[in-house]
Amino acid sequence: MGAVGAESRVHDTGRRLPAPHAARGRHAGNRRCGSRQEPGGLPRMTPVAAIVAKELRSYFVSPIVYVVGAVFLLIFGVLSYLAVVNAGAQAVRLMQIQGAAAQLNLNDLVFRPTFYSIAIILLLILPLLTMRLFAEERKLRTFELLMTSPIGINEMVVGKFLGAYAIFLGLLGLSGIVPVILSFYSSFDWNPVLTGYLGLALLGALFLATGVLASALTENQIVAAFLSFGLLILVWLLGGVGSVLGDTPLGNILSYLSFIEHYDRFVRGLVDTKDLVYYSSGMLLMLFLAHRVVESQRWK
Repeated sequence: MGAVGAESRVHDTGRRLPAPHAARGRHAGNRRCGSRQEPGGLPRMTPVAAIVAKELRSYFVSPIVYVVGAVFLLIFGVLSYLAVVNAGAQAVRLMQIQGAAAQLNLNDLVFRPTFYSIAIILLLILPLLTMRLFAEERKLRTFELLMTSPIGINEMVVGKFLGAYAIFLGLLGLSGIVPVILSFYSSFDWNPVLTGYLGLALLGALFLATGVLASALTENQIVAAFLSFGLLILVWLLGGVGSVLGDTPLGNILSYLSFIEHYDRFVRGLVDTKDLVYYSSGMLLMLFLAHRVVESQRWK
C-alpha cells in the first residue's frame, strides 16, 4: 500500500506539473495584453487622457470652477432675460401702433445681443480657468516631477488645454437650456443660434489656448490671469486700429487678426471657411508657443 500510495502521489505530482506552465502562459498572455489594459481589466489611459483626468479632478476639488460656472450661467441667464423683456416691450409698442400682434425676430432681438455680450464675459472669466494650469505646478514644486515623467510636452500641453476646454464646453452646454426653454413659447430660426454657439466654442478655444500660454510663462496664477486677459484685449483692439486705418493693406491685416470680426459672422448665422481657419490656426499657434515655453524651461 505504501508503494502504491507513493506511486499515486508521483502520478498526482506529475499531473500537477503542467499547471505552473499554464499559469505562466496565462500570465504571459496577460502581460501581452497589458499594453492595452490595466491589471484590473480596465483600458489603459493614454497620456493625454491621464492629463485630462488629472486636470478635471483638480478643477472639481477647487472652488474656481464652481465660481466661474455660477457667474457664467448667472450672467448668461440675466442677459437672456433682459433681452426677452426688451423684445416683449417692443412687441407691445408695435401692437399699440399697428393694432395687431407684432411679428418679432427673436434672433435679432434676443440671441444676437446675448452672444455679443457673452463674448466679453468670456474674455474676463476664461483666464481664471487657465491661470493655474502650469503656474500651480511650479508653485507646488511638481513641475520638475512632471518634466521628468515619461509624458511628452505635446501631450502635457494638449491634455491641460483639453481639460479646461471640457469644463468650458460643459458650461456652454448648460447655457443651451435658455434657447430650449424659449422654443416652447415662441418660434425662431435655430440656425443662427447653432452657429452662434459654434462661434462661442471656437472663441473659447482660442481664449483658453492663450491662457495656457500665459500660465506657462509664469508661476504666479494672478499674473497668468492678467497676462492672458491683456493678450486677449490687445488682439481685440487690433480690430479697432484696423478700422481707424480703413481700407489699407495694414488696416485689412489688423482687422483680420482681431477675433471679433470673425465671431460676428458666426453670430449672424454665417459659417465661413476663413473664420474656421482663423480660430484653428490661432489656437494651434498659442499651443505651439506654450509648448516652446515649457520645453525651454526643461533645460534650465
